[in-house]
Amino acid sequence: MKLYNSYTQMIEELKPIEEGKVSMYVCGPTVYNYPHIGNVRQIIVFDTLKKTLEAQGMDVLYASNYTDVDDKIINTAIEKGVSEQEITTQFIEAYDQTRADLNADQPDVAPKVTETMDAIIRKGAAYQVDGDVYYRVDSNSLYGELSHQKVEDLMVGARIDENTKKENPLDFTLWKATDRGIQWDSPWSKGRPGWHTECVVMINDVFQKPLIDIHGGGLDLKFPHHENEIAQCESLHHTRLANMWVHNGMINIDGIKMSKSLGNVWWAKDLIAMYGGNVIRWVMISTHYRAPLNLNEKAFESAQKELAKIENAYRQGQVKVQIANEEEEPKELDQTLWNPFIEALNDDLNTPNAITALLECVKKINQLQRQKEIDVKALNDALFTLEKMLTVLGIKLPTIHLSQEDKELYRLWRNAVQEKDFEHADLYRARLQEQGIL
Repeated sequence: MKLYNSYTQMIEELKPIEEGKVSMYVCGPTVYNYPHIGNVRQIIVFDTLKKTLEAQGMDVLYASNYTDVDDKIINTAIEKGVSEQEITTQFIEAYDQTRADLNADQPDVAPKVTETMDAIIRKGAAYQVDGDVYYRVDSNSLYGELSHQKVEDLMVGARIDENTKKENPLDFTLWKATDRGIQWDSPWSKGRPGWHTECVVMINDVFQKPLIDIHGGGLDLKFPHHENEIAQCESLHHTRLANMWVHNGMINIDGIKMSKSLGNVWWAKDLIAMYGGNVIRWVMISTHYRAPLNLNEKAFESAQKELAKIENAYRQGQVKVQIANEEEEPKELDQTLWNPFIEALNDDLNTPNAITALLECVKKINQLQRQKEIDVKALNDALFTLEKMLTVLGIKLPTIHLSQEDKELYRLWRNAVQEKDFEHADLYRARLQEQGIL
């Protein structure tokens, strides 16, 4: 499989550190509110990547954290008059539910910051002032290697917290002294870790090694968050933390960047209630993961229509196979259909091209069904291939299991149609439709 590596700015072959196994970490959310559609894109992109690798026999250890220590969480807890833990528990459950609604696997490991409180400080790479600990960017000559910017350029126009305690405005917090919210004792002060510190520690804890195969996240995390993660890991372990850095593009709403300040944030739970997980997922994978994704009502309506056609072909194909076979026949992948699909995904997770290959599979299913003498084996294999494709893309369609009564009713309907007995044909059709067979 080949992926675009943000670190090298090249499409490279994925070469796992351990043969047959892939270690992947994706930066998770700060849990103080419900997931929005931007969070959803990241969930779907990396879930699809995991499913693609697993479909080819790879053993994937997928970790994604929950940041459950943050000023936003503390402020929300104070505003609502509850504990930080009540806030984080509520929204972690909301994220888990959103994943399930989107047909995404839960991460194999989902560490929380509050459960991973090892302190990080390095001789010469960090300094402390009044109980705060900062990373000294000047100590790392490679700083800026992920965002491909020079330190002097980063000083201009970058979003940097105003803090007169820092030696350099780019220096970032490893440990923050505070008397607000949840706190821990440390050699420097009572406080909590800095945001950029958390992921490095959790990666080391989960994978028990300083270098993993894939580190992922949204493009907005590339700088400064991922840049700062690399800096810490280079100072501590002399590695860049991950061999491949994979970033998904951002989301626009009707051509305008989604932003809380603009008030155009779309919440995942609302869209799921309106359209369902399949539709949202289809919209997300219809655009390449690295490209900006523009969302509007038309995109969701188009996805609904396309999925309805796929479901219709799948449902009718299942019925035809089961009507023709009293006993279920063995199924095999149709390699002429499957190979273009998996090759597209292996080409930097090109889901639009994979969808094109899937639609070719649907086209063949429809063609096979229209034949006077149906090739049941070919149809069964095409249906099985479609099922595998849908599984990789995270689309769940209902399967049909016809009883003997269902099969007899179907035959009665077909006979009535052939004999032009439209009164009975309509009656049988209505009953079949009620049972979801037609």
